[in-house]
Amino acid sequence: MPSPFRSLSSRQRHAFVACFLGWSLDAFDYFILVFCVSAVAADFRVARTDVAAALSVTLMFRPVGAFVFGMMADRFGRRPTLMFNIASYSVLELACAFSGSMHKLFILRALFGIAMGGEWGVGAALAFETLPKENRGFFSGLLQEGYAVGYLVAAAAYALLFPWFSHFTWHGHDFGWRGMFLMGAAPALLVFYIGGKVEESPTWKEGKALEARTIPSIGLKRGLLQYAGTFVFLVLLMTGFNAFSHGTQDLYPTFLQKDHGFSAQLTGAIAILYNIGALAGGMVFGTLSERIGRKKAIILAALLALPAIPLYALSHSVWVLAGGAFVMQFMVQGAWGVVPAWLSELSPGPVRATFPGLAYQLGNLIASWNAVIQTKAAERFGLGVVLAWTVAIVACYVALVAGFGRESRGADLRAG
Repeated sequence: MPSPFRSLSSRQRHAFVACFLGWSLDAFDYFILVFCVSAVAADFRVARTDVAAALSVTLMFRPVGAFVFGMMADRFGRRPTLMFNIASYSVLELACAFSGSMHKLFILRALFGIAMGGEWGVGAALAFETLPKENRGFFSGLLQEGYAVGYLVAAAAYALLFPWFSHFTWHGHDFGWRGMFLMGAAPALLVFYIGGKVEESPTWKEGKALEARTIPSIGLKRGLLQYAGTFVFLVLLMTGFNAFSHGTQDLYPTFLQKDHGFSAQLTGAIAILYNIGALAGGMVFGTLSERIGRKKAIILAALLALPAIPLYALSHSVWVLAGGAFVMQFMVQGAWGVVPAWLSELSPGPVRATFPGLAYQLGNLIASWNAVIQTKAAERFGLGVVLAWTVAIVACYVALVAGFGRESRGADLRAG
């Protein structure tokens, strides 16, 4: 194991593992639909833009989850809220497998968005309030890339199991994509691990002890007003970040399949490769942010994504596309790897489960129609060109907005 893990106590290690797996499995459940857009459209006899809208509605409802689950975590504790949150998105993912129409699937994906939206803020609060501030950048990069791990597992599952599931039917419908959603119920097992191994955040317990001694606490409304400038900045930043990740990831499997005719197995294999790049990028730039600062690490990663555009989106060679996608996600998720630490450091302690998560998911809301806009634009210009312009515009936006942020490396996250 890398040396940062050896420095952790058993309590800290279990907390980090639980939060990492919660975020990974949350992402796994989201990206299952990304790989099945074409299959769902064919099964329900609807346009791919209609299925892409289901991706967008998931992102649109994530701020609701960030607010609801964040408030629960700030009031009742990080640990029980995280358990309830994971159980919620697992059950909703399972229900998607039994959708009889696109309309019902659309509603379920909206509800799934609420559950998905709560996990990041609650998990990040539990993790960073439990971990030591030393190596926070490394753990930030690794925690955020739980998202890439979830995408990677979804890609592997799609490549290996989707062709097998497709041999079956369910009430006259294709079972291929439904089998994938059945697998999405597996994260519910994580609840038992959290219940048995994970302790409550020491910062949250300290804050409750301060409240018990009648020391006034900052509420969410007061926190948002007092830190309004920081909150607006984080929303603008996370709008760019969500357009950066979803704009380069969500339709890339469709691009490989429809524009280049790649099979499910080849598409899944390329997705595995670029998610390995994403995982590596998050850890590299997260660790680098401990040396050069959060802002500079984000700006550097965002700008280094620009030279990869021709390889990632405009090539016709499978090897060049795969290599370009690897480099692209290394940079995209490299920038993202700094986000958990930076947002946690910029957020007031008593509302740390709500403040950064809500900013994150409001940014998601603003960027939520990305997939639909890209799909419609692709009908005229081609998806490769659309992906290329997305990276060019959004990478510059992220670098520009990050430049206005306050450096916070090494901030104290204790209560009080």
